[in-house]
Amino acid sequence: MLSTIGINHFYGGSHILRDVNIEIAAGSCTALLGRNGVGKSTLLKCVMGVLRVRSGQINFAGENVTAMSPHARARRGIAYVPQGREIFPRLSVEENLLTGLANQKHGAASDITEDIFDTFPVLKEMRHRRGGDLSGGQQQQLAIARALLTKPKLLILDEPTEGIQPSIIKDIERVIRQIKARGDMAILLVEQYFDFARMLADEFLIMSRGEIVHRGKSVDMDTPEVRKKLSI
Repeated sequence: MLSTIGINHFYGGSHILRDVNIEIAAGSCTALLGRNGVGKSTLLKCVMGVLRVRSGQINFAGENVTAMSPHARARRGIAYVPQGREIFPRLSVEENLLTGLANQKHGAASDITEDIFDTFPVLKEMRHRRGGDLSGGQQQQLAIARALLTKPKLLILDEPTEGIQPSIIKDIERVIRQIKARGDMAILLVEQYFDFARMLADEFLIMSRGEIVHRGKSVDMDTPEVRKKLSI
């Protein structure tokens, strides 16, 4: 579903991503691990098109999307839930959800499919409340629901458990498991909560100083070698 070939990105004179190669299959969840500041979020933004790569290629569903704008990539089926959620605090829950349909010609409340509210019941209860009135965990559910409303082929999640209470983390885990079970969507997950990532991932990547330094199957995540690479 997604592959990157030799991706390089710079901030000024700093070489942030160094020849990054990843492959993510449909129906799988890949966890991208690493300490803060190693380039994980930068890679996600490059995949989404928020940041331009200096060199390399990004392929999505068999198409080269390297030069495409973020909205063009969204139309093709890439959805991105950024770190910090970035919902609109003054808009209602319903209005926030409708922003997920901005790439379509029309967007009305009737376009919010009932399965979204079945997946996140709290959003149905609070659909007319302002986004800024929701708790951090509820805002995270709103951000994920907004992304899912686009019916993506690839869902990118950047630190979905950051600052979230345990009960909401369980809800997010449940949703990701449901998505995986359908088998038609790829998930790229950046996560600091190691046990959460290990429970959900089929494969994992470890990034250090802008490079992928280790990769493997989820069964190999809880090993001394992996723990060491994450603690260095």
